[in-house]
Amino acid sequence: MDLRSELLKSIWYAFTALDVEKSGKVSKSQLKVLSHNLYTVLCIPHDPAALEEHFRDDDDGPVSSQGYMPYLNKYILEKVVEGTFVKENVDELCWTLTAKKNYRPEGKCVLPGKDAFRLWCLFIFLSEDRYPLVIIPDEVEYLLKKLCMAMSVELNCVELEDFISQDSVQQNGFTVWAFLEMMNSGKLTRGIAKETISMAVEEVYREIVGDVLKEGYLWKKGQLRRNWIERWFTLRPSTLVYFSSEDRKDRKGNIQLDGNCCVEVLPDRDGKRCMFCLKTLTKTYELSASDTKQRQEWTTAIQTAIRLHVEGKTSLHKDLKLKRREQREQREKRQEAKEQELQRLRALQEERERKMAELELLKEAQRQAQALLEQDELHRRQQHEQLQQALEIQLKQAEEARASMQAEMALKEAEAERQRTRIKELEAMQQRLEEALQQEIKARQDEEAFRYAQARLLAEEEEKMKALMSLREEQEEYIQRAQREKQELKQEMESKSRSLEEAQNQLEEVRANRHRVDQDVVAAQRKLRQASTNVKHWNVQMNRLMHPIGPGEKRSSGGGSFSSFRIPSQKDPGLRLRQKSDEQDEESKENVESRGCESDKRLSTNGDMEIP
Repeated sequence: MDLRSELLKSIWYAFTALDVEKSGKVSKSQLKVLSHNLYTVLCIPHDPAALEEHFRDDDDGPVSSQGYMPYLNKYILEKVVEGTFVKENVDELCWTLTAKKNYRPEGKCVLPGKDAFRLWCLFIFLSEDRYPLVIIPDEVEYLLKKLCMAMSVELNCVELEDFISQDSVQQNGFTVWAFLEMMNSGKLTRGIAKETISMAVEEVYREIVGDVLKEGYLWKKGQLRRNWIERWFTLRPSTLVYFSSEDRKDRKGNIQLDGNCCVEVLPDRDGKRCMFCLKTLTKTYELSASDTKQRQEWTTAIQTAIRLHVEGKTSLHKDLKLKRREQREQREKRQEAKEQELQRLRALQEERERKMAELELLKEAQRQAQALLEQDELHRRQQHEQLQQALEIQLKQAEEARASMQAEMALKEAEAERQRTRIKELEAMQQRLEEALQQEIKARQDEEAFRYAQARLLAEEEEKMKALMSLREEQEEYIQRAQREKQELKQEMESKSRSLEEAQNQLEEVRANRHRVDQDVVAAQRKLRQASTNVKHWNVQMNRLMHPIGPGEKRSSGGGSFSSFRIPSQKDPGLRLRQKSDEQDEESKENVESRGCESDKRLSTNGDMEIP
């Protein structure tokens, strides 16, 4: 079913809702409003003069559906581009128009307006492609089973069979209003809360009308930060969209599915279990389900979506609907063939019974004739020979007729036997076809299992090659690091050797300098002692020279006596000069000794050894 057929079904309800008098015609003013609204919801540029131009040759009366259809196809449906509008908005527009006229729930209403609208959309999706729109009982049972499965309850088959057994349903099928009336009656959903029914209707609506193959929470590993985040995933035949939560408001990403995508099951790691990955041409998405069953359902659903995309199909349930319709047609054809075969067998049986009846009549006639002969034997003894000849002739004719009847019966019996053999051959052929179909299904399952095992072995081989390459890179890096460390140690040893040689050279030089300094110190001490002796000698001489001769004193005649000299006072300048020179000599001597000790300390510190 293409997009135009889906839109026509919804628009048909809107058109019939505008036909208030049920005459099959709608006024042009109402059609203008309907067309304007269709332009808006289908995102098509408005053309207000197109309707008047299309019907300018007609009178001003109302327009039938056949008259409106060319305008609808030319100016609206041919301009529709899939993906540029929201199909739900079109359905809401048509539902608003038709619900005001036709949907009037009486008494206690089980379905709210939103659920009734969704069931109306599901009805349109599953209805037959003929007008007025109806849905056959098989599709109603399929829809109700989906709803009961979503609510985790069993379908009330008794109430459903009672409703299907009605004459109007058996002849024409369900109308949408009869279907909604049945759902509002509460007989099929007795004892179930309204919230549960609403959630089930929404789930089935999203699955069938919204082409949602599966949705739910999964853990997803980030591409950059490599952390695990829980996301709400929605799977459709061409995309896998994930949101921050199940309200589907904050969209986080979109994964396009095509024939190059594949799904693989991963072993548990990083504290996550039930892992699998979705590989595309550009990225690999790692996901984790809550349990093994959910992982199996997600991998199967994603593989189904990829298969639908490869086969060029946009909806799983459209494909399933076509398959169910083909199965019904094949079942009806087989039923018609069986009925024709049964009619043929019944005709053969009737023919056989008719021949047997004729034979019985002949036998009865023969018995009656024999009785008459026996009764007339006493009266006709004189004519016995003539009558006996006549009776023999009649008997021969009867025997010939009987033989011909028996031969014809044998032919009919052989024909019936051939028909029974043919039926058995057909049944055996059907059984062989079913066995061949089962073998084909098993072969496909085995092929899928082999492909899965092959993909898993390829993944393991790739992981082992990556591990081997990483170990090889680590080994090469370790060898290079060891070579660098060896080179650095060699350079450090060479620098230490040079430093040790330089220190030994400096130590020899310091020892030589110390030896020279010791010699200088000895010479300086010797000079100092000599200078001190000279100073003392000159002090004595100076004292002698500086001691004045008092008046009336006589100079002793002995040159070696110094008793006549007086002791100089502290204010004598010559004495102060000598004392100052003595103090300077002592300070210089102390400075020389302290410098020698400091040089010894420096030598012991720089050479890292004690100088003897």
